[in-house]
Amino acid sequence: MKKILLSSMLLASAMFATDTDLTMATTTSTADTGLLDAIVPVYKAKTGVDLKFTAVGTGAALKMGQNCDVDVLFVHSPKAEKEFIEKGYGVERKAVMYNDFVLIADKSIADKFKDKDLKSAFEMIKAQNIKFFSRGDKSGTDNKEKGIWKSILGEVPEKDGFYSQTGQGMIATINIAAEQKGVTFTDRGTYIKYETNAKGNPDLVIVNEGDKALKNFYSVISVSPKHCPKTDIENADKFGNWIISEEGQKFIGEFRLMDKQLFTPDAATRKN
Repeated sequence: MKKILLSSMLLASAMFATDTDLTMATTTSTADTGLLDAIVPVYKAKTGVDLKFTAVGTGAALKMGQNCDVDVLFVHSPKAEKEFIEKGYGVERKAVMYNDFVLIADKSIADKFKDKDLKSAFEMIKAQNIKFFSRGDKSGTDNKEKGIWKSILGEVPEKDGFYSQTGQGMIATINIAAEQKGVTFTDRGTYIKYETNAKGNPDLVIVNEGDKALKNFYSVISVSPKHCPKTDIENADKFGNWIISEEGQKFIGEFRLMDKQLFTPDAATRKN
């Protein structure tokens, strides 16, 4: 079903694409937060290029680049991105911005996490069989969450009854966790969007944040014309250069919901 849906999205994009379109595969957080919806008209007014994006998990976005379905990627899974470049599928990974990941839980169980660090919080979830909802979609967030389980427990508790994988995007997974009064792991930007949707009174609240392991870095990558001869490398590079320019970085830094900054531009400071 997922493959059929993805194929339909790609077909729709192809049907409406023109010579002044730039096709992008991106992670759900850049779309769910509204950042890309805000960027599209600004970029078109500046360049005449219409940015057409498909929002999926980072794993699926990288696969779309590998399959030559898009011209540029805007994703957040550094290890997978570097492997993508090393295999010759993309060129020049550019640092764009970051936010961080947070652990969120239903208000009814939030007190359980008081004064616990990240390691203790994850250990308690397993020990007390607290319902945990993972995206399970090989997205950047999913990769990060599973990496934390492995670093703390030595493995991902996929066979344990408390651990469920939704196979869906971040907002959908948050809503499932809320319905089940459980816990999930999300990027802060998407949590702020969820908080905004709940008019500032969300069922799930942040119960762990700030650990140095929770930084969430986003990069842009042009699809390689050597691998995909028909890719629009010129416009892909132009977009990449714009989003890391002073203008693009200022736009990202000023993008807010509920007067909260969702992303911090870091093109000038991050060593990629």
